[in-house]
Amino acid sequence: MSKIFIQIASYRDPQLVHTIKDMLSNAKKPENLVIGIARQFSETDGFDNLDEWRNDKRFRILDIPYQDAKGVCWARHLVQQLYKNEKYTMQIDSHMRFEKNWDETLINMIKGLQKDGYKKPLLTGYVPSFDPENEPAGRAKDAWRMVFDRFIPEGAVFFLPETIPGWREMTKPVTARFYSAHFCFTLGAFSKEVQHNPEYYFHGEEISIAARAYTWGYDLFHPHVPVVYHEYTRKGRTKQWDDDKEWVKKNQHSHLQNRKLFGMDGLKQEGHDGPFGFGPVRTLREYEKYAGILFEKRSIQKYTLDKKYPPNPYNYSTEEEWKEDFTTIFKHCIDIGYSQVPEKDYDFWVVAFHAANDETLFRKDADKNEIAGYMRDPDKYCKIWREFSTQELPKYWVVWPHSESKGWCDRITGQLNHNVVS
Repeated sequence: MSKIFIQIASYRDPQLVHTIKDMLSNAKKPENLVIGIARQFSETDGFDNLDEWRNDKRFRILDIPYQDAKGVCWARHLVQQLYKNEKYTMQIDSHMRFEKNWDETLINMIKGLQKDGYKKPLLTGYVPSFDPENEPAGRAKDAWRMVFDRFIPEGAVFFLPETIPGWREMTKPVTARFYSAHFCFTLGAFSKEVQHNPEYYFHGEEISIAARAYTWGYDLFHPHVPVVYHEYTRKGRTKQWDDDKEWVKKNQHSHLQNRKLFGMDGLKQEGHDGPFGFGPVRTLREYEKYAGILFEKRSIQKYTLDKKYPPNPYNYSTEEEWKEDFTTIFKHCIDIGYSQVPEKDYDFWVVAFHAANDETLFRKDADKNEIAGYMRDPDKYCKIWREFSTQELPKYWVVWPHSESKGWCDRITGQLNHNVVS
């Protein structure tokens, strides 16, 4: 029996019931679905009531008052404990939509990859978007993949989605470097072998699972056709961090655990050999060579930046020679509130990043046109993105506005906390 264990961690989500119904109605064999749900709920909401399925033997439901919730990784870990040796597993968010016969399509992809010699294929990715208010017309029409975006100051790796070039002509999934927690379909044993670390809060989850899955012998792929859709905007949904006064502390602790896992920033590597560490099939270094990422230096290979499919080629005489083929790309968004820049006639802003000794590592000023664009932001924040190569991580940034009528205005600075601890 090709049973599929579905993992859903839902937090006060008005889309949960719609997701379940769409998943069931579009499955080729809905009788083969086993649905594990961590329903983190408020009695006052009502929109995520699951009474319709309380007596359905396919459902394994954990009802958790939202006040007891500790973060998405904690909830996903709880759901994984509901696994009972089903052949396949799929992890999704609680705001998804599905193509017709999605289950058959994904199983056939897995079987095809196994025939190609991949013993433990894993399908994942930032899947195409959908708009709950414009269904199904609002669905993105292309297959997507994940590409490297940046290391954030706290150490986690961020990714971006983009269309798979030429996907319409493809007949098989494409190789992937990275893992998406909102969509994963693979062998059921994954639920036991690569469990979510409940000490992680949010950021760091995906890059840690990607590396850990690879070391357990899983080969990562992106589906080459749209199968599942995700709602990205979080519109109308309360987030766990909206309700949790301790979320900042939890998030800082999570970042620290992630840096320790990878031995980043000179930290002694910890937690890499326990139940939430690396597997016995491959090493972390093998994942780094496959993906073109060097965690200890927060560095990336040009082959990865150029969005070429893994595995990265390894044509080096020594490991030191391989390490020299990396560059450190620093990418950051400076957020400046409108109240901090009240003048109407700015002609330019100095935008610079500095080292701990105040040396300027990078400077690229904002001109009138760029400033005008910032002032049209719906969030009432100037979002100043800068990206540059550097061998030394900046310690702080400076934005120094200049006004045509008042000259130099107040200098604005902000610290970059690369080594946040709890």
